[in-house]
Amino acid sequence: MSVTPPIAPQRLDPAKFRDPRLTAKGEARASVGLSGLRSLWLNTGTLCNITCRNCYIESSPRNDALVYLTAADCRGYLDEIERDGLPVEEIGFTGGEPFLNRDLPAMLEDALGRGHRALVLTNAMKPMRNHAAALLALRDRFGDRLTLRVSLDHYGALLHDLERQDGSFAVAVDGLDWLAREGFRVHVAGRAAFGGEGEPALRAGFAALFAAHGIPIDAADPVALMLFPEMDAAADVPEITTACWGILGKSPESLMCASSRMVVKRRGAARPAVVACTLLPYAAEFELGGTLAEAARPVALNHPHCARFCVLGGAACSR
Repeated sequence: MSVTPPIAPQRLDPAKFRDPRLTAKGEARASVGLSGLRSLWLNTGTLCNITCRNCYIESSPRNDALVYLTAADCRGYLDEIERDGLPVEEIGFTGGEPFLNRDLPAMLEDALGRGHRALVLTNAMKPMRNHAAALLALRDRFGDRLTLRVSLDHYGALLHDLERQDGSFAVAVDGLDWLAREGFRVHVAGRAAFGGEGEPALRAGFAALFAAHGIPIDAADPVALMLFPEMDAAADVPEITTACWGILGKSPESLMCASSRMVVKRRGAARPAVVACTLLPYAAEFELGGTLAEAARPVALNHPHCARFCVLGGAACSR
C-alpha cells in the first residue's frame, strides 16, 4: 500500500493555553461543568510491555510516573460512588497496559460485582493472555458487562508495527481472535489520520480484517470501532471560547469532562488523585482533588487536547 507523507503541522503559538480564564486574544475561555459522573476511569499505571512512538501518556517498560493502582485504591472510589449515590455507569481501566497490574482482575470483579459496566483498554498482547483464566471467569459471571477495547493503530501490519514494534500487529490480532472466539464483548480503537486514507477507507480496511478473522465487530459502528484524532500538543489549534459553542453547534455536555473523571497515582504521592480526563494525566492544573466530590468542579478548556481531540475532533474515550 502507499502511504501519504504527513504534512508538518504549524507549531503552537506559545501565547495560547496559558490563562484558564482568557484566551491569547483576551476572549472568555470555555469551561465545562460536571453534569453527572457517568464514567470513572482508573489509570492502572503507565508501565507497558511495549513503547509506542506517539503514545500521548509516554507509556513504556520503564515509565512508572503513574504507579500501579491497588485493589484497595479502587475500592475507595467505588465506595464513594456507592455512598454518595453517584450516577456512574461504567468503570474504565487504562494505562499503560492495564494487564501488567496484578490487581486488575480484583478491581474488575469489584466494579462489575457492584453493578457497573467495565471497559479495559488493552494492546491484547502477552500481559492480557497471562490473565486468561481470570478473564474467562469474569466472562462467565458478568458476560457483556465487560468490554475489552483492543488498540490497532491501522488495519494493516505495516503501519501498526511502525508505530509500536515489529511483529506487534500479529500478536495483537491473535489476542483479538482469542477474545472473539471466547465470546468476550470486544471493540477496537484505531487512528483516524494514520496513513492519510480518510475514514471511509479506514473503516473498509478494518471491516475486511474483521471479516477475515471472523471477529464480530461492525466497522461502521463508531463505538465498536473508534477512530481517534491525532494528539500533538505542540501543533497549532484554535482556542475554545464561550462563543464557540454556538458557532460550532456544540454543547458543553457533549464533552467527556462533563461526565467523566480519571484516577491516577503519581510516583511518590501518598494517595491517588482525580484528574479532569484521560488525556491529561500529568498536567498539574487539571488535578482536581483526592476524592470524586472534590473533583466535581468545572474544567477550563485550557489545553490543546481539549480543542483538538474533544471539541473539534468530537472524540470521547467512552460513550
